[in-house]
Amino acid sequence: MKIFENGTRLAIFMSVAAALTAPAAQASDHLDTPTVIADPAADIGDLYAWTSSDGRRLNLAMNIVGGKFSDRLQYVFHVDSGKRFGKTTATTPVMCRFDDRNIAECWVGDADYVHGDASAATGIEGKHRRFRVFAGLRDDPFFNNVKGTRSAYEAAAEALKQGASVDAAACPNLDKATSRKVLDRWRHTDGGPATNFLAGWKSASLVISVDLGVVNRGGELLAVWGGTYAPATQATQDKASAFPVAGSPVDRIGRPLTGNALLGPLDPEEVSDRRKEAYNRAAPAAWQQYAKDIQRTLGLYDGFDGTCGNQWLVDRNAEPSLRYAVLAKTLADDRLWVNSASKVCTRFLAVEFAANGSANTDCGGRTPNYDAIDVYRSLLVGGTIDGIDDGVERDDGTHSTSKFPFLAAP
Repeated sequence: MKIFENGTRLAIFMSVAAALTAPAAQASDHLDTPTVIADPAADIGDLYAWTSSDGRRLNLAMNIVGGKFSDRLQYVFHVDSGKRFGKTTATTPVMCRFDDRNIAECWVGDADYVHGDASAATGIEGKHRRFRVFAGLRDDPFFNNVKGTRSAYEAAAEALKQGASVDAAACPNLDKATSRKVLDRWRHTDGGPATNFLAGWKSASLVISVDLGVVNRGGELLAVWGGTYAPATQATQDKASAFPVAGSPVDRIGRPLTGNALLGPLDPEEVSDRRKEAYNRAAPAAWQQYAKDIQRTLGLYDGFDGTCGNQWLVDRNAEPSLRYAVLAKTLADDRLWVNSASKVCTRFLAVEFAANGSANTDCGGRTPNYDAIDVYRSLLVGGTIDGIDDGVERDDGTHSTSKFPFLAAP
């Protein structure tokens, strides 16, 4: 890979800094596709999935950036299931749609159905009692020291402007003093204690608790992703079974950050927009075509601790163009993986760790209380689950993993 000229290196870091530090309340609106920007009710902010402590249910939550649900959209959790990581053989869609009074109508495959006002904290239960639904305003669980993160990237960008080199895999060679500055800024806000930029933020939340027996037909490993859809045509609906056909995809999400932060931040806006539009609409079978896009940005993280080649799943013996290929492929399969055989959920990416030789019995997935962003950054920077943090360890709201609807009241 070509070694970038100084100006290009700086432009790359500043574009990635903007992508990775924009507040969640604005990040999707600012960085997502024109189609999503045009309808904030279609914009998924975050996705959560974990097993209940009694081992009977899968809990799901989807937050909508626009703060409300639309009567022109379908909101869908896709729960794929299989016996081994990376390969699923069955899928169960969990779909909700709303009328102009915010009355919900939801299906869990062909197993159960519910219709009614789901805005009370107790939610509403399906006809066959296979799932429970809440849909209303809640405190957004996402937390992040946005200003500190932005300052860290600015420090790295300044080092590049002053002549720091980038290796053939696009990893910056930062000296020890610069690396210390980057990591220190990441843990502070305006030079003082770290603060959660999103404290008090509220979002429209769709929360589902569903019997595991409904969603694990293919095996105990569940892979969850969410999408918003423009409804299918009436002609298609007329031919459908009781469960309506999902329409045209608008937005999708699996793990945090993948779509917004790792896809196309190095490209001109018009190129990035086209790529993200295609990404949002792509069927799972086509997702791996985006691995190369993701790989292009992974090297930027790897050098922030002053060492290139110690990122999680890095191949130190590969030629530079393939150094980050394994992790890029893993992230391109953008689904939250949950081990439904486990009743304990404390570790983000636990299923991925187990598949790559780090044995554990955690359910993985993502609960509202995981500090998922710090784990993610630590893995991308230093290859460990901690060590890189933004100084914000928890949300200002108190969220539950056991008491429905889990997310704190606004």
